[in-house]
Amino acid sequence: MKKIGLVGGISWVSTMDYYKLINEGINKKLGGLNAAECVIYSLNFGDVQALSWTNAYDLLLNACESLKKSGVDCIVLCANTAHLFADKLQENIQLPMIHIVEETAKVLNKKGIKKAGLLGTKFTMEMDFYSKKLQEFGIEVIIPDRQETRDYIQQTIKEELGIGFINPDTKLRYIDIANELIKNGAECIILGCTEIPTLISQNDFSFPIIDTAKVHSDAIVDYATN
Repeated sequence: MKKIGLVGGISWVSTMDYYKLINEGINKKLGGLNAAECVIYSLNFGDVQALSWTNAYDLLLNACESLKKSGVDCIVLCANTAHLFADKLQENIQLPMIHIVEETAKVLNKKGIKKAGLLGTKFTMEMDFYSKKLQEFGIEVIIPDRQETRDYIQQTIKEELGIGFINPDTKLRYIDIANELIKNGAECIILGCTEIPTLISQNDFSFPIIDTAKVHSDAIVDYATN
């Protein structure tokens, strides 16, 4: 089995989900007492927020370098927004990186989806690193039209979901936002922040919901066991 290096703590909430999903996936495939061989470098999310994501490259690089020294076979960034630096990190680290956007695009291609609504941090929604990567796979991305809506998503990710707080009113608002994207032509909703699946899931909708943490974890399991 390959050893997985996870850059987590961004946030600890979704990193716990990654650990659970990966180990469940490994055990389902291999049975018995088999579980993932992995190393987690858990960043202080407060440090990332203090710098802002756009200035967090050195923190992520240090985490990746530490994981490489521990002998991992690949690197996983347990956050969609961290993939802002994925290509640059991989170039410097010279280890395989399981890319969350590429894995999400593969799932969308299998489903025949050509237009996806994206919910995530402001950086993920407003910068082009995410949408450009999906466009390489023939997928058009739409995001909430109103700035106040994107600001609201950012605020609730940072102040609620990132610390494990689930607010029923926030859930209702997210459901409304997702439905609005579907009305605007989206064929599915990408939960493009690994904390959002703690708030909403496929159970809340009749149209396809793409849980990127689950998609990413499934790809990690495949890599580790093949």
